[in-house]
Amino acid sequence: MFLPKLGWVRIRGGRNICGTAKNITISRGGKHWFASVQVEQDIPEPTHPSTTMVGADLGVKRLITLSNGGFFEPIDTNKQTAKIKRLQKQLSRKKRYSENWKKLNAKITLLHSKIANIRHDTLHKISTQLSKNHAIIVLEDLKIKNMTKSSKGNAEQHGKMVKQKAGLNRVILNQGWGMFKAMLTYKQAWHGGEVVLVDPKHTSQTCPECDHKSPENRVSQARFLCKKCGYENNADHVGALNILARGHRVLACGEIGNSQLAEAGTGFESDPKVLLV
Repeated sequence: MFLPKLGWVRIRGGRNICGTAKNITISRGGKHWFASVQVEQDIPEPTHPSTTMVGADLGVKRLITLSNGGFFEPIDTNKQTAKIKRLQKQLSRKKRYSENWKKLNAKITLLHSKIANIRHDTLHKISTQLSKNHAIIVLEDLKIKNMTKSSKGNAEQHGKMVKQKAGLNRVILNQGWGMFKAMLTYKQAWHGGEVVLVDPKHTSQTCPECDHKSPENRVSQARFLCKKCGYENNADHVGALNILARGHRVLACGEIGNSQLAEAGTGFESDPKVLLV
């Protein structure tokens, strides 16, 4: 590959360049350098091979729970995180910018890079699998930036359960919910599918059988038990079922505010195949 100011540089691996190359971006991740080539090409309008529609609930105990009953386990980087903490303690006892400090710092950077690679690999595999198998995927329109705000408060008004909230924020950010939504969106565009975003309010507190909404329905983190009709299921699965139902209503009622739609509660149930016609 010919790079300005550097000349010809050997590259290894990667994909064949299809289309006309427009620009190249060079980046570094850990001890590796990467070249990203942006190309321009004409492609036909894609048609998705599937006709199914699925709702997906993002969570902490389960990374993704689907309305069809399937789920994906959360991303596990505990081993790498524990090693980073141990190395950071050793780093704090070293003289800053000494040779030993630089060696330890390089090890920590490499571990952070490994965690990022694990996250990317897992999310790419899941998003590819879902995108290939479902024409329409319904997700909650989560405001992740607001969800992961610190609860420290200020001098006048102290926050509550600050340590627990910080731990939850760390877990949410480590799972890469925003990254997953971005991956799924562009992959659905590639395959001719669609991602529908719905209001996330009370999805895990509303009974999918009788529409009874109450915080008491959520007995525990994993258990849902409707106080009105007695319907019982995994709480994340219930959330995915409600997300799918809201997705049906969004497609049936047109482009209106998700919050208004959730409050309206049309109760419309339809066949996914009919919606795709």
